[in-house]
Amino acid sequence: MTTHRTSPSNATRRNEASRRAILAAAFELVQEVGYAKLSIEGIAARAGVGKQTIYRWWPSKGAVLFDSFLMLSEQPDGGGSALPDTGDLEADLKGVLRATIEELNDPRYDEPMRALNTEITHDSTLAALYAERLDSPMREPKKQRLRSAQRAGQLAEDLDLDVAVDMLWGPLLNRWLQRSRALTPDYADSIVETALNGLRPRR
Repeated sequence: MTTHRTSPSNATRRNEASRRAILAAAFELVQEVGYAKLSIEGIAARAGVGKQTIYRWWPSKGAVLFDSFLMLSEQPDGGGSALPDTGDLEADLKGVLRATIEELNDPRYDEPMRALNTEITHDSTLAALYAERLDSPMREPKKQRLRSAQRAGQLAEDLDLDVAVDMLWGPLLNRWLQRSRALTPDYADSIVETALNGLRPRR
């Protein structure tokens, strides 16, 4: 018995191509003109589609920008990106936080990420989508690395992993959002050392 595989239709392929063109256009334009001047009309013109095509899939420019971040975070195998696990928790966390700082300092991502964060604070629906579709998938690999450290006896068994993730990554995002001080590799190292060593004096 022969099994026939169904290929995507031409319409499906065209829709996917249009979707990716729209998302790429939104990400490019917000870097060029800023979020305040970003418009559905501008995105449509850059992507070579009609406005109604965009409105059929997204209710707002904020929703388009959010999906552009989802597209950027997609993994080829459909899974998440695991954190390094060399057995040296401190070194692994420092490397990951340093990489996060590089991304936050990248001018290609600065304006789009700030725009998305601004929209999230004003749009509860978008905030819920962000928590479900972007934050949670990105948080899980971090928790998995900390679980591995727990199994190795490097962290307390009763440690709240969500709180630990917030303690490690939260200061980076806070400093970046407020532009209070420079984001540097030394700052990343200091966060990890403070989180792992605790705030109490050693006895």
